[in-house]
Amino acid sequence: MKISNKIAVAALSLVCMGSAVSAQSLDDAKKAIDAEQYQKAKGMLKNLTVTQATKDENYFYLGWVYLKEDEPDSAKIWFNKGIGVNAQSSLNYVGLGAVARLNKDNAGATSNFNQAVSYAPKKDVNPYVYIGKSYLLPVGGVTPSMADAQAATDVLTKALAINKNNAEVYLTLSEADRILLKGGDEYTNNAAAGTLDPKNPAVDVSMGVLLMYANNFDDADASFQKAIDKDPNYGPAYREWAETDVRQAKNDPKVAVDKANDAVEKYQKYLSLTDNSLQSQLQYADFLTFAGKYAELETVAKQLSTYANSNLRVYRYLGYAAYQNKDYAAGLTAMNTWMTKAAPSRIIPQDYLYLGRLQIATGSDSIGVQTLRKAYDLDSTQADVFQEIGKSDYKSGRYSDAAQAYQMYISKSRNVTLNDYYVEGLSYYKTFTGQYFSKATPKPTPDTALLTKADTAFAYVQKHASKPVSAVALLQAREQDFKEVDRNNIKGYAKPFYDQYIALATANNPVKDNDKAGLAEAYDYLGRYYELIAKDDAKASDNYTQALIYDPTDAGALDYQKRHPKK
Repeated sequence: MKISNKIAVAALSLVCMGSAVSAQSLDDAKKAIDAEQYQKAKGMLKNLTVTQATKDENYFYLGWVYLKEDEPDSAKIWFNKGIGVNAQSSLNYVGLGAVARLNKDNAGATSNFNQAVSYAPKKDVNPYVYIGKSYLLPVGGVTPSMADAQAATDVLTKALAINKNNAEVYLTLSEADRILLKGGDEYTNNAAAGTLDPKNPAVDVSMGVLLMYANNFDDADASFQKAIDKDPNYGPAYREWAETDVRQAKNDPKVAVDKANDAVEKYQKYLSLTDNSLQSQLQYADFLTFAGKYAELETVAKQLSTYANSNLRVYRYLGYAAYQNKDYAAGLTAMNTWMTKAAPSRIIPQDYLYLGRLQIATGSDSIGVQTLRKAYDLDSTQADVFQEIGKSDYKSGRYSDAAQAYQMYISKSRNVTLNDYYVEGLSYYKTFTGQYFSKATPKPTPDTALLTKADTAFAYVQKHASKPVSAVALLQAREQDFKEVDRNNIKGYAKPFYDQYIALATANNPVKDNDKAGLAEAYDYLGRYYELIAKDDAKASDNYTQALIYDPTDAGALDYQKRHPKK
């Protein structure tokens, strides 16, 4: 069955609920929300706002569904309607605070949360729980900060002072603990929720996520299975299990293919258990992005883009998929459409990341670099963009910018390799040589501090490589030679590095073609060293002779032989 048909069936099922919906309660709607059956929940709640029009809770939970679907403007309408039927509706003021927070209006969020607390019944923890949940909603696609998680913890602690036997309080606390990296507290609060509500599959799902982040995949799998045993139709268990499979695939190459395929199957099971609506398909597109299934993402996005009322977010996925599938022009068109037409609050840092990549891939390097920097400014966890920035700057000959970008990458990323240190050092070195050989007027003063930075990077490579790298030794020799500021009083700083380079390069038998020019350079230097500094003509002659073996046109060696003809 095509996706569009599935959505049509889902929509028809909502229309046909009729009297069945009217018989369902707010508790039924809340269970549907927990199971992420958002279309079903909306159908129930809209009916309840008609049949129980004076109950402000119905409006709040309907608005909350819209928040979960990333539609804060629609949510706000329902929260205001809830206040319209009860001017002191604590929960609906929580909703308005959540909307303000998602719109990055922190003052408005605080004001509405305070109002909610002032109206909250003395023994009702629900407003506190949902204030906590509001702090844990992603803002602009960015994971809540530690400050947000701490704010959630503070208000949930107040809830515990009111009622220590509410499982939802502990479950929400465990979510905040996860962001605060308090694994012990997360486990304790999750266990407390399980004790108070042992039949709740959400507790087992939460425990599975905790174990996933600890890379304890076997126990995580068991926890998700436990949730499914309690409720075979509990969709979030399959969604989180799918994401766990993806994480395991990324951590263990041996199972990567199998786990990635398992993840897609589980996510499709999740879709079948929810409502398979347009919103669910958009969530599936999010998952495919996370899973790196870009061919599938492109197929889903193209299908979604054909719907009459398609969500603008489809252009995001078209852009992401096109970049990964190397259709850069189409990707840039899609991303520009998304970035210019979507509300600013819907733009996430990853959008700038892909836009920047597409700009660079289509030749707008300088603009792309600025866009990548914006991705980092909005989300400091995107430190890996500095490697991409560095590569672009280096390719374009902006060596000083490249060096700074690699320095940032090395200082902030967990994915740094020795090659990154190498390119950082090379960027510093080329910045210096650009100054040294510059023909500009006035000529810039070469900054020898750049050579020190280059040497630090090169030395790191040599220390941590499995064996010394000949190309790095050659660069170290060159930058050491440039440090000889007084050319009339050479100290021979480069000699040990040229010696090392020769030993490494000549260890290959035969010598590699791309080492011959470097060997000629090294022997020429040593010839000059022994001639001018060590005053050893025999060694000078030997080294100049070696230089001519690798480059018969070597000027220094030919000049020496001219001045010292063989008898």
